[in-house]
Amino acid sequence: MVKKAIILFSHGARDPRWKEPIINVQKLIQAQNPEMIVELAFLELMSPTLSECIEDIISKEIYQMTLVPIFFGQGGHIREDLPKLLAACSQKYPQMDLTVKPAVGEDLGVLQAIAKYCTDQ
Repeated sequence: MVKKAIILFSHGARDPRWKEPIINVQKLIQAQNPEMIVELAFLELMSPTLSECIEDIISKEIYQMTLVPIFFGQGGHIREDLPKLLAACSQKYPQMDLTVKPAVGEDLGVLQAIAKYCTDQ
């Protein structure tokens, strides 16, 4: 069985409490998929960085990864910063097999869940 990893990639913040919802998503994924490695990576202000996260996963001899941007939309960080980071990681780790999903806020199911949340009483 080939081991796979999911990387939840988000912006980062100075306040450590900011990442609590992302940790909760990590825990939910891990509970539903105990055989899967689920890691967090941050663009800035928090660690690990994306490169550090990928390096750690590869050190466990896991090469198949899915990167999930925990961003509301396809802004500059996703369109500009992320491709540069991924290019550097691909060059450093050519054995990496990385799939990048669209930002979570681009998914209709996520948007429907937010809309439901907004209208629930």
